[in-house]
Amino acid sequence: RDRYGNQNREGTALPHHKSCKKRMRTSAEARLRNRAFRSRLRSAIKAVRNESNPQRAAELLRKATSLLDRAAARGIIHRRNAARQKSRLALFIQKLH
Repeated sequence: RDRYGNQNREGTALPHHKSCKKRMRTSAEARLRNRAFRSRLRSAIKAVRNESNPQRAAELLRKATSLLDRAAARGIIHRRNAARQKSRLALFIQKLH
């Protein structure tokens, strides 16, 4: 319930305008999509970090780099954050060799 006693699924105030109703719906859909993508991204990064075979790690790095670039392009993470993570992963791979 919100502070006015209204109850809805989001747990926030109900919208007063038609456009706001649509915006709430589209925001919820985007939030779910972004959460799923971010989860895939984190899993890919962890896979690179946990790999001890340099060749396999390089292959996983390529996939993780692609996901990082896509996340930055979509605005899920900041582009500098993506660049920093790619750089650190590449450094990690170099140290494996």
